[in-house]
Amino acid sequence: MTGTGPHNPLSTRLRALRPAAFGADPSGERWERIKRSPNFSDGVFQNPVGARTRPSGGSMIEFAKIYFRKEARARRSPVGHVPLHATTLADLARPPASGLRLTWMGHSSVLAEIDGRRVLFDPVWGQRCSPFPFAGPKRLHPVPVPLAELGPVDVVVISHDHYDHLDLPSIRALASTDTIFAVPLGVGAHLERWGVPADRLRELDWNESTQVAGLRLTATPARHFCGRGIRNQQHTLWASWAVAGPEHRVYHSGDTGYFPGFKDIGAEHGPFDATMIQIGAYSEYWPDIHMTPAEGMRAHLDLQGGEPSGAMLPIHWGTFNLAPHPWAEPGEGTVAAAAAEGARVALPRPGEPFEPTAERVPSELWWRAAATAPAQGWAASGDKGSSPEVAPTA
Repeated sequence: MTGTGPHNPLSTRLRALRPAAFGADPSGERWERIKRSPNFSDGVFQNPVGARTRPSGGSMIEFAKIYFRKEARARRSPVGHVPLHATTLADLARPPASGLRLTWMGHSSVLAEIDGRRVLFDPVWGQRCSPFPFAGPKRLHPVPVPLAELGPVDVVVISHDHYDHLDLPSIRALASTDTIFAVPLGVGAHLERWGVPADRLRELDWNESTQVAGLRLTATPARHFCGRGIRNQQHTLWASWAVAGPEHRVYHSGDTGYFPGFKDIGAEHGPFDATMIQIGAYSEYWPDIHMTPAEGMRAHLDLQGGEPSGAMLPIHWGTFNLAPHPWAEPGEGTVAAAAAEGARVALPRPGEPFEPTAERVPSELWWRAAATAPAQGWAASGDKGSSPEVAPTA
């Protein structure tokens, strides 16, 4: 690399001046490893299939008009308090009867308890997903559980380095523990700048695995992009994750557009007892990098070998306003997609622990109490208990 590459002297001086939240560029052996990656070519990481990462030209102007339209803006946020589950340390201290328990903390943050071990996916406890404390998307509900009350975590898993998945305050808090961090290739540079020792990093390319506390964690492909600074150099990888314990397997999608690779991931690492699938922040202006609820359900089925097995937990919605769709639309769309496929979907409130393999999983359409109802009213097919995919709550 030349010019503005990682080893350019001017770039080095400029990096020293940028905010800590921007993280750090890969360098040294990390940069050499990136250049050797089969997923890195023409100076950037590549998607498994082509992807447009943002609106451009005339579509950007059109998007801005829609995004800032007053009546549409009102529906992108809850109108009432988002109902949370008052999880306590005592709740989480009791082992799950089945050996597998998930607690969705909002957006893409999930505490997964797998065969006696604890995995924390994409922890974002900060108030804004932004490099600045005074600007950027702000939380639409409080965190349901203080980070300090989660108890010990064996491994923290990061899907990619966007602000709504890699949160500086959360990482700094977790750096003071003895947890291991499993991250995609290149992302370790950020964590090292924020105080995570190199010997607690497990930095993986796609299809590489690591063993942590008896769990096998594999970075699997995703269709997305990366970047935290002013310029997006595509020098850090994005990933989904498959985690296997002695008895249970789970999958976390991170951020991704739909692509045929879900079938390969399922064939290699599934079937899964539970999938955590991104179903929010989608738009026709970036159709290749985020999935709609229908696409998320399609991905879930692909991961399960085409069968509606296991439980799907919808993630990446409800906590931040990141797209032009109404706030409640991802939840409603997921329920409809699951009903159409006869699939099982879990609908926990933020902070509500549940066991995906139990007879019953959370089913209440809790978001309706805090959302503006559509002009035509709520869909009858989403009524509690009327859809085959939604098992009644215990």
